[in-house]
Amino acid sequence: MARAPLLQLTDISLTFGGDPVFSDLGLVIQPGDRTALVGRNGSGKSTLMKVMAGLVEPDSGACVVSPGTTIGYMEQDPVMSGFATLGDFATADLPEGESYRVERVAEGLKFDLSRAVSAASGGERRRAALARLMAAEPALMLLDEPTNHLDIEAIGWLEDELKSTRSAFVLISHDRAFLRALSRAVLWIDRGQVRRQEIGFDGFEAWRDKIWDEEDQARHKLDRHIKAEARWAVEGISARRKRNQGRVRALQASRAERAGMIRRQGTAALALESGGKSGRKVIEAVGLAKSFGERLILRDFDLKVERGERIAFVGPNGAGKTTLLKMLLGQEAPDAGKVTLGTNLKLAYFDQTRAQIDPDMTLWENLTGDAEMRVSGRADQILVRGTPKHVVGYLKEYLFDEAQARAPVRSLSGGERARLLLARLMARDSNLLVLDEPTNDLDVETLDLLQEVLDGYDGTVLLVSHDRDFLDRVATRTVAMEGDGRALIYAGGWSDYRDQRAEARADAAPAARQSAHKTPAPADAASGTKPAKTARAGLSFTESHRLKELPAEIERLEAEIAKLEGLLSDAELYSREPVKFRKATEALAARQARLAEAEEDWLTLEEKAEG
Repeated sequence: MARAPLLQLTDISLTFGGDPVFSDLGLVIQPGDRTALVGRNGSGKSTLMKVMAGLVEPDSGACVVSPGTTIGYMEQDPVMSGFATLGDFATADLPEGESYRVERVAEGLKFDLSRAVSAASGGERRRAALARLMAAEPALMLLDEPTNHLDIEAIGWLEDELKSTRSAFVLISHDRAFLRALSRAVLWIDRGQVRRQEIGFDGFEAWRDKIWDEEDQARHKLDRHIKAEARWAVEGISARRKRNQGRVRALQASRAERAGMIRRQGTAALALESGGKSGRKVIEAVGLAKSFGERLILRDFDLKVERGERIAFVGPNGAGKTTLLKMLLGQEAPDAGKVTLGTNLKLAYFDQTRAQIDPDMTLWENLTGDAEMRVSGRADQILVRGTPKHVVGYLKEYLFDEAQARAPVRSLSGGERARLLLARLMARDSNLLVLDEPTNDLDVETLDLLQEVLDGYDGTVLLVSHDRDFLDRVATRTVAMEGDGRALIYAGGWSDYRDQRAEARADAAPAARQSAHKTPAPADAASGTKPAKTARAGLSFTESHRLKELPAEIERLEAEIAKLEGLLSDAELYSREPVKFRKATEALAARQARLAEAEEDWLTLEEKAEG
């Protein structure tokens, strides 16, 4: 016997400010559903979720919840007034004596239940809201961007929890890897309508593109039909036209149908231009160390960043990724060590707090108020990579309409705020781009476009992200901050790092067991300590350091060359994307030259070290 649906929406219509968000929308959520709710930023995903949760009343239609069904909703900005601590908020729905449920979730999500609400960050408040929802175990969980502000370890814990839960859930997320791991069905909201397909997110993009292709073909066919019938109406004999009023009415109906077609929203016109080449060496850090009181962030860290690299920084929340970025940029002093910046650097910085945009100012004011973008004597124009553009015209390139240009930033969704910051950032010429959590809230189409833009960018990119798929597609090297001050460098993105770390641990295990049976190294007779390591004989300290880091550099360059050669092996790339083909060819030649130099340096230094 079929079970009753948990939730059913029928003929839902909703209008905000005169613009319809949904019209005649219907959907059904069944017991056991594992559903991804996807759509462009601003398409109404969060609003639809609030309708499902009963927090927003539609203008018309019915929202029916089966008797006895409990629905839990995790919103992006939880209201915690009246609660002293995050723990008080998270346990509010639990019977007395069952607070252990929240404690277990708090341990997995890594936040402090005793933290005062007034002192908690936005990320901590969101984690408390997620803990409250999961501990309550409702029949249907509505999760709006649950992975925002979670590190990769906590995202993995949440994945495992949701895989094993008995609750049905509807999930909004920008994290492709998360959606692929969890979804069995997709709800796609597009131009006010919702389509459902019984596929995981893995199959969504192919399904979406097929529907869009069918739409384009139908639109093209209708346009041809209207053109042919219009020619008949103009050129036809008057008497025949009188006898064919039905055909004239059909032409009018076709025109009305064409006018009623809602055009798809385009993609944002993301663009980056390098503001002149930087020097070959962008950043060199030697022996960096940093602590905050008793908390050790970093010790004995070396890194050399060369022009054109894409370096990712990963690690748990609080590990010090942003602090390390600021040290590398010279914005924060290390306790020990030295950072040398290269020549001709032009920095563009995307900060995770979005502090560069003022939520109380309008979009217009946020752009024209930037001194670097202001056009002298023109209040309606800004400089975009050195060229004056009208403010509204530039905002339209990033999918904002004219009405939004005069609205305050706080009225935007999280994804729209991120897109506005990208618009401001990409108006500048730069050759060093720093992206600190850029993927939060962006829809998958914008993430795809951002990745393509970064692929074609001539400058250097430093990236902090918890989005595993994005890291895999962008990073050429990964700096993993693994705690206790350790920061290790791996070739490739997230998956490469994970595989290399697993291999290193597997290799280290037999050696560790062997060394446990060896006699400890002799102590220095005078001090009772082990002898310190020195530079290799015949080499200066700098040369010894260079020799030590060259094998990793060679390995990284070989990995980058292999990726570029794989891209260029596509026989259709030149005709399909000539600009991308040209840039990939240039990048391949540059990396091959750098590899040859690195190998030559290694041979020279190795020979010198051997005397």
